[in-house]
Amino acid sequence: MTTTWDCVVVGGGAAGLSAGLVLGRARRRTLLVDAGQQNNLAAHGIGGLLGHDGRPPGELYEAGRREIAAYPSVEVRTGEVVAGERAGDVFELELSDGRRERTRQVLLATGMEYRPPALPGLAELWGRSVFHCPFCHGWEVRDQPLAVLANGERAVRASLLLRGWSDDIVLLTGGPAKLDDAHRSRLAAAGVVIDERPVAELASSAGELEAVVFTDGTQLARSGLLVATTLHQRSQLSEQLGVGFGEPTLAAANPIAVDALYRTTVPGVFAAGDTIATQMPQVAAAIATGSLAAASVVQSLAEDVGSPTPE
Repeated sequence: MTTTWDCVVVGGGAAGLSAGLVLGRARRRTLLVDAGQQNNLAAHGIGGLLGHDGRPPGELYEAGRREIAAYPSVEVRTGEVVAGERAGDVFELELSDGRRERTRQVLLATGMEYRPPALPGLAELWGRSVFHCPFCHGWEVRDQPLAVLANGERAVRASLLLRGWSDDIVLLTGGPAKLDDAHRSRLAAAGVVIDERPVAELASSAGELEAVVFTDGTQLARSGLLVATTLHQRSQLSEQLGVGFGEPTLAAANPIAVDALYRTTVPGVFAAGDTIATQMPQVAAAIATGSLAAASVVQSLAEDVGSPTPE
């Protein structure tokens, strides 16, 4: 532990790579640690990212790494930051390989994880014909028989939203529907059918959803399933560093709270990407917040020492 980095970027997804690029161009000594656990790696492609629509996520991340490699002040390392603490004027971070790194600033881009129901057959379809975001996956299943697995107000919103991609939508509440008369009227007006039978498993063929299987043994043929789920912080590093969290939303259970400059409640710790997502997470938004957070880091470092030190 001889080097003191200007910034350690924790996470190598869209936000982290975007931040690493900006920090490299600013000639800041940067370590980017990537655990390789990006949520969207299983997806066919990235939906709605200008210039990269439909591109496999892994290809985008590899391209990002190649771009960053052109900047000698940035080191990209595969691994995981498992612990962190403030040590005087710097932070000390422990990696999964046992190494410890010192850094003046930390940028959290660890992402968040989805925790869909433990439904047999779901895991192998997740991110493809079973998904959480119609903006990311709706086009690929357009005009096909679809279903929504949710209950309550969120089920209504998701069903009405998905209706824009197909006129054959069934809402699966998995049990007694938590819907009032107004909810039922809105769904009926949109042609959404409500099915309250408990779901047992998902049946698939050639890696794609084929049918929803109920506990009574009957099946509902479907080509796509939207599952309402909530994001949770993937890493405990934010808690270890003592950052504050925002109010829970339908999209995220514990988003990291940041200000307009992407500073957390802990001086010297910044956050970007899905870690701060309070609405729908998107690759485009992650790239943007990573870039802006890195610019904020550069400005903060410049205020500390006057000007950057060329590599």
